Amino acid sequence: MAYRFLADAVMLVHFAFLAFVALGGFLAWRWPRVLVLHAVAVGWGLVSVLAHVECPLTAWEDRFRRLAGEQGLARGFIDTYLTGVLYPREYLLAIQLAIGCLVVVSWVGFALRRRRVVRR
Repeated sequence: MAYRFLADAVMLVHFAFLAFVALGGFLAWRWPRVLVLHAVAVGWGLVSVLAHVECPLTAWEDRFRRLAGEQGLARGFIDTYLTGVLYPREYLLAIQLAIGCLVVVSWVGFALRRRRVVRR
């Protein structure tokens, strides 16, 4: 039972991390220090997507699920919970590009807001 709780907790943290990768730049508009953490998260996201590096959170969740007597993750986190579930597999590249656009828009908005603050 504890392993299942840990697996579910890691899954929720993983979803929160993905949300932070997509939207964390907008948080920096209010709290500028978040931008450094967001840049690190985006960097990790790029490495995991481009180099096909498995996220440690995926491995932890899989291990905890197996220790709980469950099947574990047959595929990666995104393939298990998002691709083919929330959007069709053929839209994966479009979703990745949309998230990249969100990041760029949030960073450009951050820079414009900072420039306006500095001018005052």
